[in-house]
Amino acid sequence: MTVSVCVPEDVPELVKSAAGLFAEDAGQHDPRMDLGWPDREGAAYYAKLVDDPDCLCLLAGGGHLIGRLRPPNELRPGAVTAVLESMRVGPAHRRSGIGAELVAAFFAWAREKGANEILVKAYAANEPAIAFYRAQGFEPFELTLRHRNEWLSTVDGAH
Repeated sequence: MTVSVCVPEDVPELVKSAAGLFAEDAGQHDPRMDLGWPDREGAAYYAKLVDDPDCLCLLAGGGHLIGRLRPPNELRPGAVTAVLESMRVGPAHRRSGIGAELVAAFFAWAREKGANEILVKAYAANEPAIAFYRAQGFEPFELTLRHRNEWLSTVDGAH
């Protein structure tokens, strides 16, 4: 299996993989996620990323990896952060090692860009993703807690 850096002609494949990720991951773990976003907005969004030198867009195994470089900011002036924004391996290629290859390519890119930390987020309920990222050397850094009280659902009109 070959990991390749995306070129503009690859954007439709990137959108297709992102739509799969939205359906498989957010569709199971976040009832408020707009699952139609990739089909509506994905082409323009990913086309910009493919041309951005501070972004990495990879394709492999019927899936993708999107990485971004974030420069230091006032609150964390010593942190040059590479963020693994999005990753998916197509169902037919899972457990084949392609996910590890995608992450290794991302790590190499981050190192070349001068990153001194790498972050990824995953839904807390997505235990297979968390186990995969831990196997790649990621460890917990921050924790986001959400309150799901019944009265909150009436605030935004949901019942």
